[in-house]
Amino acid sequence: MARVYVSSVINGRSDRVWARVRDFNGLPNWHPAIGEKPHRGRRARRQDRLRARFPAAQWRPGFAKKLLGLSDYEMFCTYSILESPMGVENYVATLRLTPVTDGELTFVEWTAEFDCAPDREAELVANIGTGIFQGGFDALKRAFGG
Repeated sequence: MARVYVSSVINGRSDRVWARVRDFNGLPNWHPAIGEKPHRGRRARRQDRLRARFPAAQWRPGFAKKLLGLSDYEMFCTYSILESPMGVENYVATLRLTPVTDGELTFVEWTAEFDCAPDREAELVANIGTGIFQGGFDALKRAFGG
């Protein structure tokens, strides 16, 4: 099982950062690497079938994730990826925020565990850690003036 862990500090109060990231369906609103694209053809029909099986999941073309846990009190969101072009299975990730008591800062952590082909593990860990997780943190830093 592959594991990814990335952490950072955001220059903003944790309640304000959480208000920005807590919307499970709002990831494209703050993360530059994740956007909406229209879907069509066979992939659209497959997603329609998956929507019927997992109605509470978030859907984008070739990508579906399902919310597993969300806590406004503990400021975390845990989700799984049901379908993805990345070549991962059993993917579960958690985005967690922790207030830093010395100033108006937020400690953020994003972790994931997943199965994949052994020859792709290093590439996927690097791409997810740098491109997705750190890319999201960098966008938050820009949004909060850091």
